[in-house]
Amino acid sequence: MSIPAWVNAVEPMIRRTAAVPIVVVSSNPLLRQELSRRLGSSRWIVSEAESGAHALLQLEVDKAEVLLLDPILPDLDPTEFHSLLALRFPDLQVVTVNPHTGQPMLRSSTTSAKALEAAEELEHSGVLHGFQAKVGRSEVPESGCELPGMIGDSEAMQRVYALTRLVARRNTTVVVLGESGTGKDLVAQAIHLLSPRRSSPFVVINCAAIPEALLEAELFGYVKGAFTGAVQSRMGRIHAAQGGTLFLDEIGEMPLALQAKLLRFLEQGEVQRLGSNDNFRVDVRVIAASNVDLQKRVTQGGFREDLYYRLAVFSIRLPLLNERMSDLSLLAGSFAQRFCPGVALSQAALSILRQHSWPGNVRELRNVMERASIVVEDGREIGPEHIIL
Repeated sequence: MSIPAWVNAVEPMIRRTAAVPIVVVSSNPLLRQELSRRLGSSRWIVSEAESGAHALLQLEVDKAEVLLLDPILPDLDPTEFHSLLALRFPDLQVVTVNPHTGQPMLRSSTTSAKALEAAEELEHSGVLHGFQAKVGRSEVPESGCELPGMIGDSEAMQRVYALTRLVARRNTTVVVLGESGTGKDLVAQAIHLLSPRRSSPFVVINCAAIPEALLEAELFGYVKGAFTGAVQSRMGRIHAAQGGTLFLDEIGEMPLALQAKLLRFLEQGEVQRLGSNDNFRVDVRVIAASNVDLQKRVTQGGFREDLYYRLAVFSIRLPLLNERMSDLSLLAGSFAQRFCPGVALSQAALSILRQHSWPGNVRELRNVMERASIVVEDGREIGPEHIIL
C-alpha cells in the first residue's frame, strides 16, 4: 500500500511540531510492547493500557490525540468503549488494529493526518510481519483450536471453533444462538477477524438497546429534514460497514415493521436512507445473534419467517457454561490472571466454582473472578473465602 500523496504533503508539518501523545490499548502485553517499540520515536509519546478502563484513565492523564485499539477488550464491549470515548474525548482519533498482527484495520473518513501517519508507520515498518511470525503462531489459533478472545477445549467448544473457521472464509450470513453470557459477540468478532473482510469495518448494533423509534435511523441513516431533529444527513450503520461486517446483536428484539426493511436489504444489497428515494448499493456481510429461540418467535408471530430463513443460512449454537464444565478451571484461571496478574487459584476455590450452576454463564464467571481479584487485595492466592456468588 502506497502512502497517499496528501499524507506526504502534511508529514513535514507534523514532523516540525511537538511529539504527539498516543495510547496503545491491548490486553496482550506482547502486542502492546511491539506497537510501542515501533512508535517509540521523537514523533510519538507512547503510553500503554491493558484494558478499556485503564485506557480511559490514561487518556485523562496523557491528553493523547491518537489511540491504537485492540478491539478484544477484557472489560468493555467495543461498542460501549467507543461510545465512552466519543462522549469524553470527542477529538480523539481511534485506529483499530488487528489483535494478532498489529496491522491497522479500521479508520474513518474523518481520521486525522496524525492518526493516518501512525497507521502508515505501522503498515510500512515491516516489523509487524516479524511480530506475526514471532508470536502470531501462538496467538492466532490453528484449525480446531481456540478462537480469538475465546477460551476452552471442551468437545462442545471444539465444534464451535470448527464451524466458525469453516464459515469465516465465506460471505454466508450467520446467526449465532445461545443464552446471555455465552460469548455470541466473541464468535461474531472471530468470524470477522478470520475472514477476508478483516481489514474493513466491524460494526455492531444492539437491537434491544436502541429504542424502536431510533433503530431504523441508526441502521439505514437519514437525510436532513427527514424528521424533527434531523438537522443534517447521517450515514446509517449498514452503510458504515461497507466492505466489512455488520453484527446485529439480539436480532430477536427487532420490531416487525423494521424486519421487512432489513429483509429487503439482505435480498437486494441496497440501503435507502429515511427521507430519501435514493438507493445505495453496499457490500456488507451480516452476522446476527439471539438469546431467544427464533423459530419459536416465528411461531408466536414475533419474527418474520422469511427473515429467519434468510439469516439462518448457517447457524452456530453456543453451549451453556454448565454444559462445558471441563472448561471451568481454564476459564477461571484466565480471568484471574486478567484481573490480578500472578495470582493463583486454589483447589478449594475451584471446588466451590464447580458446585455452582452458572445461570449467567461465562459472563457470570468473569464477574465472580473480578470480585475475587478485588477481595484478595495483595494476596497471591484466591481461596474459597474470596469467592462471592
